[in-house]
Amino acid sequence: MKKVYNLTIAGCERALPVCKVDDTLDIAAFIMFGDVELTVNASKALLEKCPEHDVIITAEAKGIPLCYEMARQGNKKYIIARKSIKLYMRDPIHVKVKSITTERLQDLYLSEEDYTYLHGKRVLIVDDVISTGESLTAIEMLVNKAGGNIVGKACVLAEGKAAKRDDIIYLEPLPLFQKQI
Repeated sequence: MKKVYNLTIAGCERALPVCKVDDTLDIAAFIMFGDVELTVNASKALLEKCPEHDVIITAEAKGIPLCYEMARQGNKKYIIARKSIKLYMRDPIHVKVKSITTERLQDLYLSEEDYTYLHGKRVLIVDDVISTGESLTAIEMLVNKAGGNIVGKACVLAEGKAAKRDDIIYLEPLPLFQKQI
């Protein structure tokens, strides 16, 4: 039988599969892709807690459903920091990021159109889960390069030590599962 972690998020009960990261750490996998009820409810709950903003930004890919739905409900523009340069992107800026759920160092990019738009705007950064904060830091660096004004950082779940941070808005804490060897 596969181990799960039961959690209620924005009124939605979910059983998250517990997955091995390495020999000393397991995490409860939280995937919003395809979960419309949770995405809609979590977006509404987060928007009630977030400050006024002009635009919402997230990193590709797991935060996209949340970012889109929050932008839709709040009638705001949203921007996605891409993991690779696309043909349509002119004069992109980028930063490097290492996340707990990815094995290698990654790049995040914004096109000139996006970073020009961010300049002087009140920016809300969102993601599905904040754990180590590396992805969040990378997006903050991009927004700062673009001249945006970060007014809030929000996520559905704050994992591990992130739940103790006072600079993020989140709906529920998510534990890390340390293993003894």
